[in-house]
Amino acid sequence: MSRAGSQRVREIVFLVVGASTPIGILAVNGSAFVMQHLNQFAVGIAVCALISGLSLNGLTAWLVLARAERFAPQLFAEYRVWLRTAAVVIVLVSAAVGSWLTFLSMQRRDQLPNLYAILTALWLLFLPVLMTFVARRLNKGIASPAAVTPGVQTAEAAIRES
Repeated sequence: MSRAGSQRVREIVFLVVGASTPIGILAVNGSAFVMQHLNQFAVGIAVCALISGLSLNGLTAWLVLARAERFAPQLFAEYRVWLRTAAVVIVLVSAAVGSWLTFLSMQRRDQLPNLYAILTALWLLFLPVLMTFVARRLNKGIASPAAVTPGVQTAEAAIRES
């Protein structure tokens, strides 16, 4: 390594070591503040979990319904109301359960960190990712049946005719 490169590495190491102490102090003091006001933070974090669940699961449900419409347009047109109702109910229930479990897992400071809080957070992150993965997996390599099969109508055309 050249002399200039060695000097640069040394500067970066000093910067990282120098910055880690103040960041650590802020993290410890922030954690202590949260623990002193745990009840208020539990409500705030539960509300954030509800909003996060609604947005992430809602976006995923919208993508899944869009893919379902392309994959099976006639079936989707026939059961459009039921599919959308089921998607709304699933999104609302999963977001509410995630929010409630988040709130429950943060009730007692002597139990933190706890397994239920970690599992709830992982579930709230994993569910939308899983649903998107499954929807993409189902759609991978499959062209739209309306584009491949002559005479097959799109969902909008099927609704207009009925």
